[in-house]
Amino acid sequence: MRLSLVVSTSDAAFDALAFKGDLMKGVKMAKQIGYDAVEIAIRDPSTVDVEELKELLYELRMPVAAIGTGQAYLADGLSITAQDVSVRNRAMERLKSHIDFASIFNAKVIIGLVRGKRDKRALDEVLELFVESLKELADYAEKKGVELVIEPLNRYETDFLNTLEEVKSVLESLNRKNAGILADTFHMNIEEVSIEESITKCGKWIKHFHVADSNRWAPGAGHLNFASILKALHDTGYDGFVSVECLPLPGGSEASARLAFKTLQSILKEF
Repeated sequence: MRLSLVVSTSDAAFDALAFKGDLMKGVKMAKQIGYDAVEIAIRDPSTVDVEELKELLYELRMPVAAIGTGQAYLADGLSITAQDVSVRNRAMERLKSHIDFASIFNAKVIIGLVRGKRDKRALDEVLELFVESLKELADYAEKKGVELVIEPLNRYETDFLNTLEEVKSVLESLNRKNAGILADTFHMNIEEVSIEESITKCGKWIKHFHVADSNRWAPGAGHLNFASILKALHDTGYDGFVSVECLPLPGGSEASARLAFKTLQSILKEF
């Protein structure tokens, strides 16, 4: 397993980012600290200078672990389960542009907040829309050689697909080889009875992994047992990235990114 840091384009609306602001500066900081890769949260890929980013990543020898898409929901209100068909269509087009972008960097695409909320609709109705949209996106992504990862989010951020087991059930009905689970320790700490047991049960479906401590601060600043959690993940055979997505606490962006790296690296080196 290797470590990744979530960085963002300057138009990020999401607070839970260890570093948001100048994208290039964030990539350089991640490299300087010792991270193996970056994960990039992007509202709209058309706003990113792809060639400049490619040049920097090549120079630093930094791969891109995944592309975050939640800004499309937070900043632009786009959702693939929206009641308004025009909003759904725009969300689909935006996500296809994320997939195109990810294909350049051999990165995964995250389906998290962009799934939207039920908005008092029946769960079956929303899940039907979600699966229908995901099938189209997964088929599009397959042609580009891109994997999609669906992130269970806690109940305070959305009102469906809150646990790993719930996402696993959707993936089974989706039946697409290029789709899996993005497990996040912050959300699991709220929703799962046991983080380790849920990882073990859903291990074969986990294709990406987010870490933040119990308070959404940097790992090492809360009460989660990352040695136990990462051991459970390691025992499933997972060999992907462990990606830090946390508030810039304690001490600000760089200090929190350094604490996370120190905490996690000391554990991962044992594996």
